[in-house]
Amino acid sequence: MAQKLEAYFAKYKPKKQELAQAPKMLSYKVDNNKKTLVINADGTFAAQEFSEETTADIYKRVRKAIPKPYRKYAITIITNGMAIEDLVPHRIIRKPGKINLWGDIDYDGKPWVSNASSPIEPTHGLQNRHISLWASHGRYFDSDKGKWKWQRPKLFGTTEDLFTPTIVIPYLIPMLENAGAIVFTPRERDMQKHEVIVDNDDRQQGTRYIEVNSKHEWHNTGDKGFASHNGTYTDGENPFVAGTARMAQATGSKKRYSIISYQPNFPAEGRYAVYVSYQTLENSVDDARYTVWHKGEKTEFRVNQQMGGGTWVYLGTFDFDAGSDEFNRVVLTNQSSRRGVVTADAVRFGGGMGNIERGGQTSGLPRSMEGARYYAQWAGMPYTVYSSRNGTNDYADDINVRSFMTNYLGGGSCYMPTTDGKKVPFELSLAIHSDAGYAKDGVGLIGSLAICTTRFNGGRLNAGISRLASRDLAEALLTNTTRDLQYKYGSWSKRDLLDKNYSETRVPGVPSAILETMSHQNFPDMRYGQDPNFKFTLARSIYKTILRYISEQHGRPYAVTPLTPQNFSIEVSGKGEATLRWQPVDDPQEATSHPTGYIVYTSYGHSDFDNGTYIRGKNSHTVRLDPGVLYSFRVAAVTRGGKSFPTEVLCAMYNPGAEKSILIVNGFQRLASPAVRDNADEQGFDFDADPGVTLGSTGGWVGRQVCFDRDKMGIEDESGLGWSNDDFSGMVMAGNDMDYVRCHAEAIMANKRYNIASCSDEAVESGSVNLSHYQMVDLILGLERNDGHSLKYYKTFSTMMQSQLKDYTARGGAVLASGAYMGSDMQKPAEQQFLADILKFQYTGNSRTRGGSVYGLSTTMQIYDTLNEQHYSVASPEVLRPIWPAFAAMRYPDGRDAGVAYRGADYRSFAMGFPLECIKDAEKRQSIMQGILNFLLE
Repeated sequence: MAQKLEAYFAKYKPKKQELAQAPKMLSYKVDNNKKTLVINADGTFAAQEFSEETTADIYKRVRKAIPKPYRKYAITIITNGMAIEDLVPHRIIRKPGKINLWGDIDYDGKPWVSNASSPIEPTHGLQNRHISLWASHGRYFDSDKGKWKWQRPKLFGTTEDLFTPTIVIPYLIPMLENAGAIVFTPRERDMQKHEVIVDNDDRQQGTRYIEVNSKHEWHNTGDKGFASHNGTYTDGENPFVAGTARMAQATGSKKRYSIISYQPNFPAEGRYAVYVSYQTLENSVDDARYTVWHKGEKTEFRVNQQMGGGTWVYLGTFDFDAGSDEFNRVVLTNQSSRRGVVTADAVRFGGGMGNIERGGQTSGLPRSMEGARYYAQWAGMPYTVYSSRNGTNDYADDINVRSFMTNYLGGGSCYMPTTDGKKVPFELSLAIHSDAGYAKDGVGLIGSLAICTTRFNGGRLNAGISRLASRDLAEALLTNTTRDLQYKYGSWSKRDLLDKNYSETRVPGVPSAILETMSHQNFPDMRYGQDPNFKFTLARSIYKTILRYISEQHGRPYAVTPLTPQNFSIEVSGKGEATLRWQPVDDPQEATSHPTGYIVYTSYGHSDFDNGTYIRGKNSHTVRLDPGVLYSFRVAAVTRGGKSFPTEVLCAMYNPGAEKSILIVNGFQRLASPAVRDNADEQGFDFDADPGVTLGSTGGWVGRQVCFDRDKMGIEDESGLGWSNDDFSGMVMAGNDMDYVRCHAEAIMANKRYNIASCSDEAVESGSVNLSHYQMVDLILGLERNDGHSLKYYKTFSTMMQSQLKDYTARGGAVLASGAYMGSDMQKPAEQQFLADILKFQYTGNSRTRGGSVYGLSTTMQIYDTLNEQHYSVASPEVLRPIWPAFAAMRYPDGRDAGVAYRGADYRSFAMGFPLECIKDAEKRQSIMQGILNFLLE
């Protein structure tokens, strides 16, 4: 019996899953009187995914493996203390009338925060669902070594401390919020280095805190509130007990109400997260009204002050102007539909730099790059929450604080009813990690694994429900992630489903899981992981799993948010009407994600985007334009489950009496990892060859990779494959903002003689935009190119684009084309012939001259040619040699040609070996653009 069972488990392999090692039988017990056989297998056997089919098959094969006399016995296989049939995920059990693990436990109050200005409200999404979510690790202070350090090794240009936030912050959190969720994260989510606080106790230089009293006056609450001081904070200091807070009786009046205005003094224009703070009192209202004014637009929020007082509460992230004015501020009123009080404390703008001193020094990095321990202190958590080791071990503190903070804020809610806390109704927590491990052949994928904890507190969570809810969550994450990545990219590895005693899965009082997304030590994994398109797919899979999990727990239908529309275009009529058109993008995996409507966001002049106009069903929208004003637009698709990410920004301007129209074409869609080295001797990312392109700014890079030696695979120090230096640490590197049409339009609009329209390159390639309607086409190519390693295909001049431009120039049209790879991306003979025939240049290499100077059009301009935080850069601008009768119109300091101009009897063109938007000075860009316009159109 023993040998047969041992042999069965030793040879056992689950389908489509890689276990870390072969499982083992630990023991078995036969009861001949009761005719039962109980088999105990090790934890490895539990690390697989069970279904009703697989468990039935396991029992069938075990019966065949044991001696005949025992085959009719009642057999039970135990692993990790549970029968394998009990490990079948609840979500896939087909038993009629099954009861959801949450049962009838559900939160039915108002959400912590809601956007009252949103034109849509999801009905089949994550509305009124509160989630605690974090990216792993972060910079911490090592008290033994007396210095700040990363928690994980610096490999392939990053470290887990920085890599996982590049999945969570730009992709996963927005996806959940677009579906209606309220997401809390115990690490700072805003990479903005500046921080401005406006408070009744501490007036920072240039800020304005103003109270206006009406029938009910503002006065102190009598409890301690927030106050900051200059300099750093030492261990144990709590800024949320250093000052006072204010309160006023609530009123339902629309005319007689009191306000508090928080007007910051921004050191620089940019995007800033907005956090508010208040106190939760016995009679607090659940709909405190905050208005955020951002570049003249306003967005209204309702905050449920019956929960979450005494900490920073995130409202949203907005664009603000530099300086201090009333069009960039936050206003709180004492208006409410409830009887009670409205409380007020500080308002914070921006993530800021780390200000927690450890060992006599701060990290010197943005707060967003630090561990959760330090954010928790700044957010007013009790010392026992962020320093369970009493200041002796920040590493352990940082691991624990993520869960402790979740429990502290969620205690007292319906999901954690037996503990004291701030009553935020979190119903699950999730930690996003990456893992160690490597494939010795340098080719294989390590892939994903998931972790949960079921054997703790008698197998129960705080509300009394089974901890198998955590296993269900972990299993769904692992299964869906693997399925979605394999569907999209053809391959991905599924690893173990571990049931282990980890702090992040043991401590939370609600269902919790860790998803080890991939191995940061394995280059084949990181080739995928550093591609922004992969990060989007991974994050979307995680979001969909959370959506399904929560919806199924409460027995509610759901719809998946749609994908971003494409073929976006704007045409301007002679009567001043702008017609916006777009096309939906269906997700073949998600039938419920087909759009039912759209949101059109509008920016007027220099103002920020408004909150959007909902368009039901139609794929077009018409707007009347005020003369001489630049309008900017973007579009998001909508389902009952929420909204998509928005399109790129397109622009339109109407000038009465204009005789010519210009079409700006956005051909810079590329998102990519840095250049890849992957051959018999080397593996890694080469930042100097090509730093890649992220979606917006990123703090995800630690430094250039310095070791590419495949023979040093698996070594985690300076001599190991992938080891990277620190030259990017603390840098929030600029990426693709998808907003360069506006940059070009602003340069064009200084000349009031033209109408401006715009479109995506897809709209030109598909023929939905007719180039012949325009006297000039301005083609933005940025860092677009087919780099050979990206998961998505990009091309400067696709075959269809070439055809459209050939037809356009044959009709006498004028073309401006600027980009960093126009020549090097067109290497086939036919492609080179296109450049020679249409743009009149030959690519002859790159300028390596440092300093960023370009000469031409009777001026000198500086361009972004090194990695920086303000704008994406061009490391090696291209040299374009003119083909007669074209001539050189710009030159680099080394004397080689940077721009080529052609003015023929047939048509005109101007080509630049660097993107026009990379010219640093806005006035200089306008000057250059005006010179080009004169050349091409006058």
